[in-house]
Amino acid sequence: MKTVDYLALDFGAESGRGVTGRFDGEKLVLDEAHRFPNEPTRLRGTLHWDLPRLFIEAKTAIRKAGAMSRELDGVGVDTWGVDFGLIARDDVLLANPVHYRDSRTQNAADVAFRLIPKERIYEITGLQFLPFNTVFQLFSMRRANSPLLDLAETFLMIPDLFGWLLSGRRGVERTNASTTQLYNPVSRNWSDEICVGLGIPRSILPDLIEPGTVLGPLEKDVADETGVQNLSVIAPATHDTASAVVAVPAVSANSARSNHASTNPDWCYLSSGTWSLLGAEIPAPIINKQTLEDNFTNEGGVDGTTRLLKNIMGLWIIQECRRAWARSGINLTYEDLMIQAANYPAFQSLIDPDHASFLAPGDMPGRVASFCRATNQTVPVDCGAVVRCVLESLALKYRRVVDRLERVLGNRIRTIHVVGGGSKNTLLCQFTADTCDRIVRAGPVEATAAGNILMQMRGRGKIQTLDDARSIVAKSFPTVDYVPTAPERWSDAIDRFERFINHAGIIT
Repeated sequence: MKTVDYLALDFGAESGRGVTGRFDGEKLVLDEAHRFPNEPTRLRGTLHWDLPRLFIEAKTAIRKAGAMSRELDGVGVDTWGVDFGLIARDDVLLANPVHYRDSRTQNAADVAFRLIPKERIYEITGLQFLPFNTVFQLFSMRRANSPLLDLAETFLMIPDLFGWLLSGRRGVERTNASTTQLYNPVSRNWSDEICVGLGIPRSILPDLIEPGTVLGPLEKDVADETGVQNLSVIAPATHDTASAVVAVPAVSANSARSNHASTNPDWCYLSSGTWSLLGAEIPAPIINKQTLEDNFTNEGGVDGTTRLLKNIMGLWIIQECRRAWARSGINLTYEDLMIQAANYPAFQSLIDPDHASFLAPGDMPGRVASFCRATNQTVPVDCGAVVRCVLESLALKYRRVVDRLERVLGNRIRTIHVVGGGSKNTLLCQFTADTCDRIVRAGPVEATAAGNILMQMRGRGKIQTLDDARSIVAKSFPTVDYVPTAPERWSDAIDRFERFINHAGIIT
């Protein structure tokens, strides 16, 4: 087999990186070519992503990867979901994309529900209600009479914007389209009913692209600037969670196989980073009264599978705490914070990680303290106390979601596969094993980049099935098992947590 390299451009909400992958016929070897921060910028009161700077970083990653590689065959982009840009005629980008944590969608969902009932929107889309979903962003623009909607010719999600900038092709990849709440996972197309009902121009929504689609060759100006010629731009599963799930090393009798996932998987995944995405891979959407009540989302996976999951606020709270402490002169690494948290007494304070107050950037330690004060708990003051509070609360939220996932699926989840950066957090992994009373299998850390590259290989015909991809992952990357040690210690905390969970929260 001729050995070639692929480049995954993986953009996260806090940082991005370019990672090369080479498959030697048995194992996939990853190397980081470039890493960079991803910091939003506020312009006249609106929080934006800095797309031009991120495109510069993407080209830098291509240039560095080209210098590292003997032959670079493909490049693919994955990012977070929900956010988008608008393209006018003559390939004009109308504005920098707005960040999902911007306040423009405040109260948008409540107004939208007067036009289309919440239950009907869920019946069509099967998507979890979050205040920043794409549908509410576009609806907010319509309510504000934004001229951009009238000028727009094409709507592109963030990874599709990069795909267009790199290849010139316009289209939205299906796994990311499924995060918009404009997509019907049963008909597998955009929803005309939602567009008409909310005044969103259906004409701007482009053709849908399957994961693994070759978009075309690198644009000549980009090839000349980076010095990399004959490079194909390939759409992986462009939603970062969809790529991460491709790289879950769960090949078993109950795993997804080619085009048919088990209806009763005995494992779930937890993609752990800025957000925590916890769910199961199933063959078709589950859209019913129970999933609506539990606010589960049905997002697209590869091979026509569905990712039945819930978004949980994740390590964002700790990331934002760290930034707040740094502004006050307290500069601690994540390793420092974990050591302090491990040495702090257990179960002093708990929060609902998905409380509305934790969504936006700002004084996160103060918000944690305010939640604890409002619920008559010990108010955490030290950094270690705050981090311990957040980690224990995240583990408790995971247990709550796993319990509800089992209720929907009708069977027991035996293993929780933790992938992504959070799989390195030994404290959180052990807390999760203990409170959920299940084995936690952590790794790979670079699941998103690995899944991105494996889908590029799929697009090139190097591998054929999802099982092929997962077999490669299992051979290529080590995992660590966390076994429950004292689950009974969490009993009182579970009861306390349930009392706080609906304290004016936005996500249950």
